[in-house]
Amino acid sequence: GEAETPVDMETISLDPEAEDVDLNHFRIGKIEGFDVLKKVKTLCLRQNLIKRIENLEQLHTLRELDLYDNQIRKIESLESLVELEILDISFNVLRHIEGLDRLTQLKKLFLVNNKISKIENLSNLQMLQMLELGSNRIRAIENIDALANLDSLFLGKNKITKLQNLDALMNLTVLSIQNNRLTKIEGLQSLVNLRELYLSHNGIEVIEGLENNNKLTMLDIASNRIKKIENISHLTELQEFWVSAGWSCYPN
Repeated sequence: GEAETPVDMETISLDPEAEDVDLNHFRIGKIEGFDVLKKVKTLCLRQNLIKRIENLEQLHTLRELDLYDNQIRKIESLESLVELEILDISFNVLRHIEGLDRLTQLKKLFLVNNKISKIENLSNLQMLQMLELGSNRIRAIENIDALANLDSLFLGKNKITKLQNLDALMNLTVLSIQNNRLTKIEGLQSLVNLRELYLSHNGIEVIEGLENNNKLTMLDIASNRIKKIENISHLTELQEFWVSAGWSCYPN
């Protein structure tokens, strides 16, 4: 199809009093003219033609910024948005996690379906509760020691070969690493609050390493190379257990 023509921003009227601004699929090609939004808390710019994050410096009241499905190559120019709690730059063309150091209030970060190859530059985000990095090019779980408040970590559809460096995530309740290159269940001993563990579509051969994960209610290890059900009798809270394609058990 033909490339869409960006809209003329002067044809979009913005209400200076608005707290929630939704400009989903407006063919916006450049972020400009938003300075008038003196009270904005939520700004949705999903499915536009934006190539660059810019001209948002004045939006000090912003709590949620949604840039899902644009053409953004770099995380930049967000330093002054210190109140930001939710940031979504999924389905863009980002290569690096960067430019987030000042966003210390951030609670949810979504960077799904980009071209990110390394987990990095997250150490200032100590309030972060949800990190979603699915469908990228990540090869290792690393540089997440500072995220002690993390509740949910999603790393599906990457190139991760080993479960490691998770010890600091004492409050984690959901861990999803489906569709990766794992061969062993390990490194989960500190995750005593884990309730949901998704490890389907890997190369895992043995059910093991879950000794300390007594609070698990959901365990998905379907589409692996597991031959035998073992080492789960202590998981008394388990409600759903998926072990091979189409074969599920409800133990209790």
